[in-house]
Amino acid sequence: MDSTYTPPDELTPQIPRIRLKTYMLHLLLFVLTIAATSISGTTWAGKDYTEIMNWHYGLTYSLLLMAFLTAHEFGHYFAARYHKVDASLPYFIPMPVPILSPFGTFGAYIKTRTPIMSRKALFDIGSAGPLAGFVVCFIILCVGFLNLPPKEFLYTIHPEFLLNGGEPIPYGLHFGTTMLYDLTASILAPTNAYLPPMNEMYHYPFLCVGWFGMFVTALNMLPMGQLDGGHVVYAMFGKRQKLISRIFWWILLIIGMGSFVEIIVDSMEIQVLNYAPSSRLLDAIEWIKINGAWYFTGWNGWMFWVIITRFFIKLDHPPIRTGKRKIGTLRMIVGWVTILIFVLSFSFTGIYYKPVPTGKDSSGIMKLIEKTFP
Repeated sequence: MDSTYTPPDELTPQIPRIRLKTYMLHLLLFVLTIAATSISGTTWAGKDYTEIMNWHYGLTYSLLLMAFLTAHEFGHYFAARYHKVDASLPYFIPMPVPILSPFGTFGAYIKTRTPIMSRKALFDIGSAGPLAGFVVCFIILCVGFLNLPPKEFLYTIHPEFLLNGGEPIPYGLHFGTTMLYDLTASILAPTNAYLPPMNEMYHYPFLCVGWFGMFVTALNMLPMGQLDGGHVVYAMFGKRQKLISRIFWWILLIIGMGSFVEIIVDSMEIQVLNYAPSSRLLDAIEWIKINGAWYFTGWNGWMFWVIITRFFIKLDHPPIRTGKRKIGTLRMIVGWVTILIFVLSFSFTGIYYKPVPTGKDSSGIMKLIEKTFP
């Protein structure tokens, strides 16, 4: 009798059931993420997301965001399959609570179940996701700029702006600008069109998803550990990835410290005003505040990424000891393109909240808010 023989009733029925459960899990997470992002889209549209009948207001945002995430993850998936690397279908991560994630999701990921055996494969798998996702989000952004609604659209969400002479209030949640966002707007936005400020553009689904897609692509392209950028930079430069990752880690640390430095400077100013109001130190502090204002706007959320990349993702990419070290001229060109996309999509100020000032100058704004929200 053959010792490797397994009875059909013990083997054959189990495989379809396992695969079916796996596919059902992927499908369930996909559907739940559509629902969660629809909730967020409803919130962006200024509607009550607790009413299910309002969720259709967020469907455009949801489908656009899912298109970006799906393109990104299937870019990885198909590249992995091409190189005979066993990879799972995407696992989408829904977050239906807007307070925890205003975007409705924490992204998606795939699992590779077999090792990546060459730098070429590593490069293709690492770069395919960001490139595919970027193409989709850039197209979405272009469509948004080419089809900007009139300014009156914003009044349907914020009718209180009519009490402010029709102008938006410059406070609240802001998305930080990027070089590519500004450049695309300057080229594609019609001359007479109303371009919403960065603290209101998230009410425009195409602009919101286009910006968010670029922002997520930049985060993924940080050249650290096993982030997509870490894969690409290691495949391109080998051991030099260690130095590159540390340079960028320090850059993020310096940027992220900006808002904390501002707090320290403000505290010093208060102390000097209390104990030595005529001191020359006060002039020095004022000089720092004026000339360092750009630095103080750095996103403190980069400190989160400093911690995550240092202690969890790690800075160094695991070595690939098999296959050829050189990935070829064409892949190097594509690699430099991905690095350029990272630079153009990087946001110094990230996502931040600008509170309403409490001084005398804010009295008009406070009256406006009181009239709108009694």
